[in-house]
Amino acid sequence: MSKEITLKKVLEFFLTKIIVGIVIIGGLVAFTEWSGRLLLEKTGISGELVNVLIAISDAAIALFAYILLFRYYENRIINELSFSSFGKNALRGFATGFVLQSLFISVIYLTGNYSITYINPASFLLPPFTTAITAGFVSEILIRGIAFRLIEEKSGTVIAIIIFTLLFAIFHLNVEGATPLSVVSTAIQAGLLLSAAYVFTRSLWFTIFLHFAWDFAEPGIYGAINPGNSIHQSLFSGIVSGPSLLTGGQLGPQNSIQALILCTASGILFLWLAWKKNNFIKPFWNKN
Repeated sequence: MSKEITLKKVLEFFLTKIIVGIVIIGGLVAFTEWSGRLLLEKTGISGELVNVLIAISDAAIALFAYILLFRYYENRIINELSFSSFGKNALRGFATGFVLQSLFISVIYLTGNYSITYINPASFLLPPFTTAITAGFVSEILIRGIAFRLIEEKSGTVIAIIIFTLLFAIFHLNVEGATPLSVVSTAIQAGLLLSAAYVFTRSLWFTIFLHFAWDFAEPGIYGAINPGNSIHQSLFSGIVSGPSLLTGGQLGPQNSIQALILCTASGILFLWLAWKKNNFIKPFWNKN
């Protein structure tokens, strides 16, 4: 009996859940990627279409694996991926990500440092779509759905956001071309903004589509640098020039001063709205 109780406690420990979730879902995505390419590349389908099919498969397996795993592991309804709230939260999330990236570019344009030289065919949107859908679904399910959610449940909202903001700052200190501005911008965007968006909506659909639109718009629409991918095709062929403070330099507009200001303001706004909705979670030692 004591062994069963110990095993149950180990399995219910939040770090165990994080490890199990990331290993199972990450492993299934990796297997889907490997086996899918192995099968599809033998069919003669074009490389671009293969990438699209693999990206959609990765997103689908991550989504349904998360729902099934935590439905049984935690014995609960997966409200953060409720299909009844899909439309509203997906649309609001996509709009948030797209508008933020458009604002970053607008500042560069209004200062005379961005110009469109050519408008390419719509087919040029396929590679950035492929990259963005994988990043949006897989990254957010692993980071926000598993790691952030479980740490927040244990430590509380405020501490969880501080932890994630610091972790993203630390992880990006040694990125090639990193500057103090790029490190702080990334930490605010990935640690504060997306986490605050989740706390406000309690919906992974919102953060998934915010992340998707973010990674799709910057390189895919505006032809700007996105340090998270190596897309070379975009709807607009654009020229970005000027001071790195405004352009983000070799790390792109998301690492500019206007990005830092707008994302900080958006993150604080989301937290304020979450506070008004009583969406903050107290740490385990202060729940009574």
